[in-house]
Amino acid sequence: MSAALDLLRRAVVFEVGMWRALYRWLRRRPDVRPGAESFPYAGAVTPVLWVFIVVSAIEVVVVHVVVPWETVRLVLDVAGVYGVLWMLGMLASLRTAPHTVDDGGLRVRHGASVDVVVPWADIAAVRVRRRSVEGSRTVHLHTDGRRRAVSVAVGASTQLDVELRTPRVLPLRRAGDEPVEEIRIAADDPAALARRLRAGIGAAPAR
Repeated sequence: MSAALDLLRRAVVFEVGMWRALYRWLRRRPDVRPGAESFPYAGAVTPVLWVFIVVSAIEVVVVHVVVPWETVRLVLDVAGVYGVLWMLGMLASLRTAPHTVDDGGLRVRHGASVDVVVPWADIAAVRVRRRSVEGSRTVHLHTDGRRRAVSVAVGASTQLDVELRTPRVLPLRRAGDEPVEEIRIAADDPAALARRLRAGIGAAPAR
């Protein structure tokens, strides 16, 4: 029962987050704290999402014209419009919640589902490296012997490895309760993000 309630809670939080993102997108107000630099990551999937949105919108019109029964047509219209808005919300959540870097460190994002802050003192090194991941999930856990890494993928790939100074347990459900030594993230311009993080590592006080 508790697992079902937890699943329901996360679904509600995700849904609310997408609608909030759609509002922010329409207002052109991304979720970036004052003084933070933003680094988007949704470039690879944005064209694909737009294709789905346009095709779905066309399907709504076609179904409305083709279906002769008024009640059925109304139900399908509502479901179709909701589906289009849902996909717009998904795209908006990716566009309005970029990775950010500020005085506190790196904030890793993925729409309404991932929001993890990595303080400067925890970052040991950064490497630009494109990796492919299997499956369509956002968060992937990788184990190589005793070394563990977690990927926050976009379009089944990541482009930047963030090595941690000491293993850390991350608040990510699919990462489990074991500490990881590396976070792999997606970025539209991984080189620019890497330069910014290296500058921040050099300026951060040693622990």
